[in-house]
Amino acid sequence: MDMHQENKKLLLHCCCGPCSTTCIKRLLAEGYEPVLWYGNDNIYPVQEFEKRYDNLKIVAAHHGLELIKGTYDHDAWLQAISGLEREREGGRRCEACFAYNLAIAAAKAKELDIPYFTTTLTVSRYKDSHKIFAVGENLEGFLAFDFKKKGGYEESIRLSKELGLYRQQYCGCEFSYAQAAEQKKKHNC
Repeated sequence: MDMHQENKKLLLHCCCGPCSTTCIKRLLAEGYEPVLWYGNDNIYPVQEFEKRYDNLKIVAAHHGLELIKGTYDHDAWLQAISGLEREREGGRRCEACFAYNLAIAAAKAKELDIPYFTTTLTVSRYKDSHKIFAVGENLEGFLAFDFKKKGGYEESIRLSKELGLYRQQYCGCEFSYAQAAEQKKKHNC
């Protein structure tokens, strides 16, 4: 994007408070005006969805940014990834999840007349940014930011501690939760 363009408003799809910290910091430093979007039907259970939203509210308030919360529809997400439930973490199920969340973010940006959008998903060292970019490049207004670059992931951990944020131990869906629980069980044996 041309840094001299007038409209620097951008919808930032936020998966959680911790991941949003360093992404917001970078976007603000680059002159963007982020509007935070929390639409994550993949997160399970609903209590976890709410807990992550509550922590994102802390980050939004810290920066004085607008935060919009989507309606939780886990059944719609399950339908979108149907047949991929047994896929490994980071595989085709995750790609379908990226496509689902980014399509909803693109639609929200269009609804709000915000010309650009991106996602915090690329800050995680567990997410393949290239897969996210491959999905996003097919959506109007997507800007490909690899927020894990320049120590972004490590910075998100530091900022999360500074703000006292809850840091979840799994990506979000019941399948990643089960995998994280299994790995924890193996390490405790």
